[in-house]
Amino acid sequence: MDVVAACRAFVAVSGHGSFTSGAAAAGIPQSVASRRIAALEEHFGARLFDRSSRAVRLTPFGQDMLPPARRLVDLADAMADDAERARLRPLRVAVPEICPPNRLAALMTAGRRQRVHLEVRPAGPQERARLCQTLEVSAGIVAVPEGTATWRVPLGLAARNPFPAPTVFLETLRTGRAGAQARRRILIQPEDDVPHLRDLLTRAGQSVGLAPAQVTVAPSLVDAAAAALGSPDLLLCSPQQAEDFGLHWCPLAGPRLVRGYDIAAGVSEDLEQLRTILHADIARCLGAPDRRRTPIEGPTAEHRSAEEPT
Repeated sequence: MDVVAACRAFVAVSGHGSFTSGAAAAGIPQSVASRRIAALEEHFGARLFDRSSRAVRLTPFGQDMLPPARRLVDLADAMADDAERARLRPLRVAVPEICPPNRLAALMTAGRRQRVHLEVRPAGPQERARLCQTLEVSAGIVAVPEGTATWRVPLGLAARNPFPAPTVFLETLRTGRAGAQARRRILIQPEDDVPHLRDLLTRAGQSVGLAPAQVTVAPSLVDAAAAALGSPDLLLCSPQQAEDFGLHWCPLAGPRLVRGYDIAAGVSEDLEQLRTILHADIARCLGAPDRRRTPIEGPTAEHRSAEEPT
């Protein structure tokens, strides 16, 4: 016997003074209400209602049992509400602050369709790692080397004018090289200020004779993009970012630079939801290409041109 359902029928019938009205209020057929109350009476070994007349009246036993029955029904309803809130608990996720707001909104919408209620907290790579470690968020999209990444985003250089070749060679940026402007900088945005990207590019620049100041970390993505838009400087970025800022993007001939991302989460269920259910939606937020269609190396046709960037 479902004691809660039986008590719900008992409370409804007693409140309306009628099996017909009480059953309708409880959203069940009258016959079901009668059976549930009869089962409850058999369970307790005493009658709850006096059925000797047309009116439905509580017996003394029924009067004593009505308050605890109401408490049980109220507790069951409260528990159902608590379970719904727990099921819909927000999954707080630290995300890269470079993710465009419209794509984050689309990610949250996709999550709701999958009954995953996301709360996103944009932050830089070091801050995301800290938020995960201190458990201020349930999960984080953290920066990792390409080899251990779930999502990979190709990086290249972006300039205000098109590039003359399908790839950029770092040695063409050397100070004093014929046709090259003095101390043309490569600007690293804070999202890429992580050792496996920053140090690799810095060492590659030094190996081909670039001045130390030619590879530098910008205070913010906006600062770096503004410099690339208003000067010959180059922005290290993804194809999506270059498109968003109206810059021309081109991959490096070397070294191969790829942003890697993975999920850090304290609960395996959260990890599974983000890595699998929302995998494609997170990829769109990060600007990661569809691996089934777009390789992460090599330029696209729209980025090829015969003009020298200035």
